[in-house]
Amino acid sequence: MKKAIVIGSGFGGLAIACRLRAMGNQVTILEKQNNLGGRARTLTHEGFEYDAGPTVITAPYLLNELFELLGENSRDYFNLLKVEPFYRFIFSDQTYFDYGSSLKKMLGEIKKNYTKEDAQGYLNLLKHSKRIFKTAYLELSDYPFETLNSMTPYIPELLKIKFYKSVHSSVRSFITNDNLIKALSMHPLLVGGNPYTTTSIYLLIQYLEWRWGVYYAEGGTRSVVNSFEKLFNKKDIEYKTDCEVIALDHDKNRLKSVVTDQGNYDADIIVSNADPSYFYKSLLRKNPKKLFNKPSILKHSMGLFVFYFSTNKIYDNVQHHTIIFNKRHKELLKDIFDHKVYINDPSLYLHRPSATDRKNIQNNCDSFYVLAPVANNESNIDWNLKGKEFCSHVTDILEETVLPGLKNNIVSSFYVTPDYFQKELNSFNGSGFGIQPIFRQSAYFRYSNKSNEFDNLYFVGAGSHPGAGVPGVLSSAKVTEKLILKYDA
Repeated sequence: MKKAIVIGSGFGGLAIACRLRAMGNQVTILEKQNNLGGRARTLTHEGFEYDAGPTVITAPYLLNELFELLGENSRDYFNLLKVEPFYRFIFSDQTYFDYGSSLKKMLGEIKKNYTKEDAQGYLNLLKHSKRIFKTAYLELSDYPFETLNSMTPYIPELLKIKFYKSVHSSVRSFITNDNLIKALSMHPLLVGGNPYTTTSIYLLIQYLEWRWGVYYAEGGTRSVVNSFEKLFNKKDIEYKTDCEVIALDHDKNRLKSVVTDQGNYDADIIVSNADPSYFYKSLLRKNPKKLFNKPSILKHSMGLFVFYFSTNKIYDNVQHHTIIFNKRHKELLKDIFDHKVYINDPSLYLHRPSATDRKNIQNNCDSFYVLAPVANNESNIDWNLKGKEFCSHVTDILEETVLPGLKNNIVSSFYVTPDYFQKELNSFNGSGFGIQPIFRQSAYFRYSNKSNEFDNLYFVGAGSHPGAGVPGVLSSAKVTEKLILKYDA
């Protein structure tokens, strides 16, 4: 039985731990924080619990198969609730659009509030998304791209689906209304990309959401993480929290052990769920052999400002997900992604879980978090100075749009900035999602799922193929499993 060490317990780490154990390995997870989950961990403040990260589950079969691999049924551990609509979009002209309750209803709303041509355009867009999905997701999301040549067979189809276009420009070729274009091209922001530069391959998310639905775990995403803990205890998967990795001991081309602040752990196989840019810079202290993966030249995702709060007023009219668009769009995203400057007019992503799950009414209060894309820490913004000011801008927008009387009803609140992602989650430059999902950072061009530096080192998570988002990081574990079976079984 080989000893396998998993560094980090985000969904990618939890997934590969299950797969390693199913192979018959002795598995130990090492987690820096005091609880499992990575970006999906639980934050507690003044008697309230908040999901720190992912707000929904898509492609739930990816979770189900992890439990099945270990002879268990996920339904015995957690319950998923449908989120309908998937999102409510609120535009700067104060109109709104509900996306994702039923296709028939949504098409009717487009015809009523926009045009018949845009309704047909959306059907054509969804058809295009399905084609991308069939190739980029069904065939390639768990395919190990070990060499540049491994991409060659797929080039003709990638050209046909126009991978070289951005998500935004692709949507514009089907839809005419500016508000609808903003709404239907927003998905890259959920995985750390700018819709104006992210490869149109990520249009597959449109069809993926319709294919399997959008779900929220009853009791919060934390209930899924807690379910993994129960599974690990039952299946002899060891996990250590408050255990920070500080170095790696190696002998020539193999890693021998993981050095932590709690001691050393010998290993035959090491899988890192840490941000690869951080891993190379701070733990390996060297650049990857793939020169285009040098952290300093990669484009990393935006940063995130996340405001968590609870109110003594129940806002029953607010949907599970509300996306509030600022009047500025392209220019705002350029300021965040390219210019990397402080902004005071953010667009917002509001998460109200009690709209789907009344268990999130805590202490007779409604609980929320609101996420604002901001520049990552390449900006040198001093969030100790700017945090309160920015939070005030956020609450002003919320109060003016969807949460009237908010300031008078908040009973508990706190916020995190890109500093939290950098210091607590070891995210390079405080980026929210690792490297951006542009084409030259996709598939073979992303960080390798198997290290080129050490024979027994592997990667899972947002930085490796196929990328960020819950389906992405769970699929990365499938890629890595195939490589471990090939090289280290």
